[in-house]
Amino acid sequence: MILVTGGLGYIGSHVALSLLAQRQEVVIVDNLANSSLEILERLEYISRMYIPFAKIDIRNTPALNKIFEQYSIDTVIHTAGFKCLEESNLKPLEYYNDNVSCIMSLLRSMQRTGVRRLVHLSSLTVYAESSFELHEELQFNYGYPNPYIKSQQMIEDIIRDTFSTDNEWKIAIMRLGNVAGAFEHGILGEVVVPLPKNIVPLAMQVASMQREAIELQKNASTADHTVERSFVHVLDVCEAIHSTLHWLQNQTNICEAFDISGEITSIQALLDIISEVTQVGINTIDPSYATVTLERLASTSQKAKNILNWSAHRSVNKMIEDEWNFYRTTLH
Repeated sequence: MILVTGGLGYIGSHVALSLLAQRQEVVIVDNLANSSLEILERLEYISRMYIPFAKIDIRNTPALNKIFEQYSIDTVIHTAGFKCLEESNLKPLEYYNDNVSCIMSLLRSMQRTGVRRLVHLSSLTVYAESSFELHEELQFNYGYPNPYIKSQQMIEDIIRDTFSTDNEWKIAIMRLGNVAGAFEHGILGEVVVPLPKNIVPLAMQVASMQREAIELQKNASTADHTVERSFVHVLDVCEAIHSTLHWLQNQTNICEAFDISGEITSIQALLDIISEVTQVGINTIDPSYATVTLERLASTSQKAKNILNWSAHRSVNKMIEDEWNFYRTTLH
């Protein structure tokens, strides 16, 4: 049985549904800070299965211990946490408290109950380096001034330190590019809140006439002066997780990181694709204040190709088409 933390969030819900489609047994925990019970209802309706769920904050270690005691969990996929770079600059204490405390509580519960198989979803931003050639042997830039990135660096350090004390751990750290897209046919996708934190949901609101424009920073040293990012379809992420779980089964005492990267596009080019798919122009305005950010962020994902036999194969166009299809479904 697999425990999915943050399993009603955007990535977590897709992971949970894809596991159910593979006939895996799933338990979901979520504190509903960035999700709702409607997602659980949708998951059960689609899968036609009862899905064990507990509304808990995984920082509550005693409550989390009860979940491990109640169910025969052998693997954890950790998707919970705060993930917005810009917001973390405004709320550093919340990001450190949530992200770092979550992994400490989770590892304590896993140690206590003898569960030693973990897939942790991290981010390519953890390197804190601007590059299209990021790779797993690259050392982290610990001096980069962003609380979200620092919290992810801390999490990976905590995981590796914990791993070094116990020869039974099997751990995979998956450093994701920007995740977008949805399940085909609009059955599941990203539920867009009134004030989204990411570029694609914001653009969806503009396309559906719920917002006049989005702020877009244009001071990067790139061709169109907007930052360039690797985007990976959420279903490609799910497939990477399937490959990772299969790989972990045949390992003993291992802790490896994998870059999970997809197609590279600038933010302006992304907005042009969204405009093309939705047939609505996406208006942009200058932001009220400038922020320091990594101009280029991508990886070849060569290690994932070599070891997991995984590579992203869904395009940015496909991501936007699927996400727009689900978004229109939720509007109606």
